[in-house]
Amino acid sequence: MICLTGDLHHMTLGTGNQQHCDITEMQVAEKYLRMLESAGAKVTFFVTGRSFAEEWKDLEYICNSKSVELGGHNYNAFKPALGHRIWKKAAGNYNGPYICQKKDAARTIKIIRQKTGKTIEVWRNHMYMHGPNTEKVLTSLGIKICSDGVQKTSNGLILHPAGIYNFPINIIPDHEHLIHAERTPEWIAWWQKRYNWSDDFGADSYKINEWTDLVLTGLQENEANGVVSNMIIHPITLYLCDKLESFKTKILPWLAEHQTVFMSELLPEKG
Repeated sequence: MICLTGDLHHMTLGTGNQQHCDITEMQVAEKYLRMLESAGAKVTFFVTGRSFAEEWKDLEYICNSKSVELGGHNYNAFKPALGHRIWKKAAGNYNGPYICQKKDAARTIKIIRQKTGKTIEVWRNHMYMHGPNTEKVLTSLGIKICSDGVQKTSNGLILHPAGIYNFPINIIPDHEHLIHAERTPEWIAWWQKRYNWSDDFGADSYKINEWTDLVLTGLQENEANGVVSNMIIHPITLYLCDKLESFKTKILPWLAEHQTVFMSELLPEKG
């Protein structure tokens, strides 16, 4: 069983991926989604609230697709960043004070409901930024699953005392482990030297064909061990690598032959 997810961001965020792309992130997402629809695969998209305010025309098809479950991804994606950096230094929590985090989540939930009529149940913080108030805030707003962070050995939903489930990614992520856009080998070497970054899958970045093989190996291992795969694909990242070609020819056929589920379908009451 595979829970395929992706994060979608408003263009005014101005990410490195967006700056290197010849079309908007939502336009890429629609191309990617149409591939999933043709294969009968499901995806849970975590979308920033500002996307609904600024890019509804490009987002509407995605939101109306029966192959898509919507989740929240903060409203402004922690912008402006200065306030969050200050709070990180002062309180060790990049997400900000409880009241600010709750206001951000509530604003995101509200605009998704206003634009789509849907009440979301799942959430992923931008950059996986998980703070000490995350579970309490999201539970108070009706969110049932939070999918922050990367944990290679993750084996399904983890119930938190607040009443929400955490569900880390357990297949090698794309953005942090792919050479693409501004993430050249030289840039990656500089990044590693400055931040000594690593996650559960190590510190290396790969060419798209190598990364694709690692993804398929991870899916195969999880299947053999009876583990639900929680995988993340940013459509714009794979588009910048090879115009989604490796996804189309290697990953999509695997998805078409296996059961894919919306993240909320993993909730015990829906099982």
